[in-house]
Amino acid sequence: MAREKIKLTSYDELLGVSDGTKDIELDKLSNFKNHPFKVIEDDKMEDLVKSITENGVLSPILVREAESGRYEIISGHRRKRASELAGLKTIPAIVKNVDDDEAIILMVDSNIQREEILPSEKAFAFKMKMDALKNKGKDMTVFENAKEISEEDNISVRQLFRYLSLTNLIPELLDMVDTKEIAMILAIDISQMSKDIQFAIYEQLQEGKKINKDDIAFIKRNPETITKEDVKDLLDQENEQNVKKINVTLKQNRLSEYFPPEYSKKEMEDVIYSLLEKWKEDRD
Repeated sequence: MAREKIKLTSYDELLGVSDGTKDIELDKLSNFKNHPFKVIEDDKMEDLVKSITENGVLSPILVREAESGRYEIISGHRRKRASELAGLKTIPAIVKNVDDDEAIILMVDSNIQREEILPSEKAFAFKMKMDALKNKGKDMTVFENAKEISEEDNISVRQLFRYLSLTNLIPELLDMVDTKEIAMILAIDISQMSKDIQFAIYEQLQEGKKINKDDIAFIKRNPETITKEDVKDLLDQENEQNVKKINVTLKQNRLSEYFPPEYSKKEMEDVIYSLLEKWKEDRD
């Protein structure tokens, strides 16, 4: 059964369907419930604050009416926070009349294409959108909803389900995925395990132990019988045997062919590890 899509591909389209822009007091704005995208006060936030201080808020935020004369932000949490830091009292906003599911879809679609999004942010954003699509089209299958997200948000169905599986991780392990301490492929396998076993793995990783695909495969083969003590013993044995290290040297003159001269060693490493992670995902 066909379902009306409300995906907006650009902010201009958002403006095109609005009834106009109004200034709303910042203290009357509430964050979107369970908003999956973090608002971080980093260098980019400082740049946004400076821009708003000098030029004002150039792009209105998107909100919907809430109770008691308040408004819930659908898109624009960073602009709202930057406006607060810039000392503003109001912010231009488009008020959109949408229900909960439509608001979720708008919220996800307006944020998911940002350049820098953490795996955890994508995971919970896609889960929220999947749930919203399920509510809107109760006769649609999970695969049909996934296919719609795939087409709208430029992600393969396979990769979409990978992100969705991350929502089953305990928060501590999900944080380690965000900080690239755990490869996403391993994290997806771990997400299928019980919370107790996940926490046992986390405790061992915190002690400096390493875990690989063979360890995960062994745990997955024995889901009913393996205990937290078994996990500890397994990783103890693995790390005792894993004494041979591989040293790879990358020559500076070769690296200079691929990186701008102002790149630091840390910036080069981040790019290389990011490319290796994508290569590993493609192989799996």
